Amino acid sequence: MKVAVYHSNSDVRIEERPVPAICEGEILVKMKASGICGTDVMEWYRIKKGPRVLGHEMAGEIVETGRGVEAFKVGDRVFVSHHVPCYDCSYCEQGSYTACETLHTGNYEPGGFSEYIRVPALNVKTGTFILPANMSYETATMIEPLACAVLGQKSLDVRKGQTVLVLGSGISGLLHIQMSKLKGAKVIATDINKYRLDKALEFRADHALHASEYSAAKLRELNNGRLADRIVVCAGAKQAVAGAVESIDKRGVILFFAVPQDDICIPSVNFWRDEISVRFSYGASPQDLKESLSLIEKNAVDVQKMITHRVSLSGIQEGFRMVSEAADSLKVAVVPDGPVQ
Repeated sequence: MKVAVYHSNSDVRIEERPVPAICEGEILVKMKASGICGTDVMEWYRIKKGPRVLGHEMAGEIVETGRGVEAFKVGDRVFVSHHVPCYDCSYCEQGSYTACETLHTGNYEPGGFSEYIRVPALNVKTGTFILPANMSYETATMIEPLACAVLGQKSLDVRKGQTVLVLGSGISGLLHIQMSKLKGAKVIATDINKYRLDKALEFRADHALHASEYSAAKLRELNNGRLADRIVVCAGAKQAVAGAVESIDKRGVILFFAVPQDDICIPSVNFWRDEISVRFSYGASPQDLKESLSLIEKNAVDVQKMITHRVSLSGIQEGFRMVSEAADSLKVAVVPDGPVQ
């Protein structure tokens, strides 16, 4: 089978490997669509783990089931989560599933950017979901990104009437815009790219500002003299960190959904005095995935318009180029070789 092996953003190689053999409790899935995540092109983070087959936003068709698998059958259309918790450690007992070591270290084999994927028994048990009949495989690649936003929003605790500042209007930013609007918040978004600023407005942001023109003073102009109640940092630039620090109101919450390569410095005395909270969000639990799937099925969050490009597995290098350049694309979906619709 074909696999795409990541060496760097500009060096993703197509190789031939044997189709994985499955064991008891496992399933073999034929990839039908797999999204390229923004973290896949976060080169400073990924390159030290290479070479490897990436891809964790994968949906496909079950082509083989192992002994003992009863919940699924050959032919089922599924979305499969790459990370699942053990449900047995102290973190899981507290409901802190994304702190579980199993969630951080487990995966499916070899990765979503391959023709076939072996899904381990634990992932079959808690991380595999049947797709609704009217949900396409490409749409299903958005289940995991939205689930991550679902978890982040729980930490952010957005409430009706609040103002949410979203710094960075890529996929994650657009999802947080939509989720915040669902809760009745006013949303102000920024980005360095006009295409994405236009998308922010399309996905219901109240205002969208170029990052070079943004300031806390500008925020006050648009927000009745007030700073933001909640801030979501969806960009890894140092300027986004600085913008968050200067823009948060008293008793506000800053959520770092993306982080810069270097450590973050905050004015701790000011944050202490103003009771400002700083939080981070990583990944998603199976419960978040269930909520995400439901939101997409009900069209409460529009993800279909976010899928702007499709590339074949053999043409994945072009997909990595588009995502890393972040010019006029949002979600790029990798599909099996053949005519790309």
